[in-house]
Amino acid sequence: MTENQNIRVAVDAIVFGYQNSQLYVLLIQQKFGTQESYWALPGGLVKNDESLKDAVKRELKEETNVEVNYFEQLFTFGDDTNRDPRNRVISVAYYALVDPSKLKVQADTDAEHAQWFIIDEVPALAFDHNQILKKGLERLKAKLTYEPIGFDLLSKEFLFSELENLYCTILEKEIERRNFRKKILSFGIVEETENYSPVKTGRPAKLFRFNHKKYNDLRKEGFHFEIKFA
Repeated sequence: MTENQNIRVAVDAIVFGYQNSQLYVLLIQQKFGTQESYWALPGGLVKNDESLKDAVKRELKEETNVEVNYFEQLFTFGDDTNRDPRNRVISVAYYALVDPSKLKVQADTDAEHAQWFIIDEVPALAFDHNQILKKGLERLKAKLTYEPIGFDLLSKEFLFSELENLYCTILEKEIERRNFRKKILSFGIVEETENYSPVKTGRPAKLFRFNHKKYNDLRKEGFHFEIKFA
């Protein structure tokens, strides 16, 4: 005899952003009934007629006004049967990398506020969302060393120093900048442009860009991106 299940499925979105040498995560503030408001990752229950990816995109749009084209599934959280005191809920977490300067964050539906938090200043979150965020940060740090995902956090054209600072900030390590620059440029997937930084003081610096097509072509030929740190 099969026992009737009363389990709900939800999705949660970890949206990382990078700006001014700081790593951010997008959070919402919610309030249900008489409970006090709390900060949480954007997310919610999956509708009966939608896929998990459609659900996470919908929830993010509804709660923060942010649209993300690409999400990667991170982990499923549900071993703790009491992770949500209201119901038995299993959550499938996704994460995305974005450039915050290109997005307009605005709370909607059941979210009172939506804003970016510096990763080291994230408050105690609802449910097990601090644990979910920790898992997402671990994945980001690991993947940064074997896939060029860091470029998704930068503007289309960037200073090379911004790329260096991104790695230092997220991995929390100092790098030998000359060797790092030599290594990255040796891959042939980062190109110097004819454009300069718009800074008004000091010597203008050339801007660079990531060549997605070149990287995808190299991958087909067996190329492996790898950045190692001591």
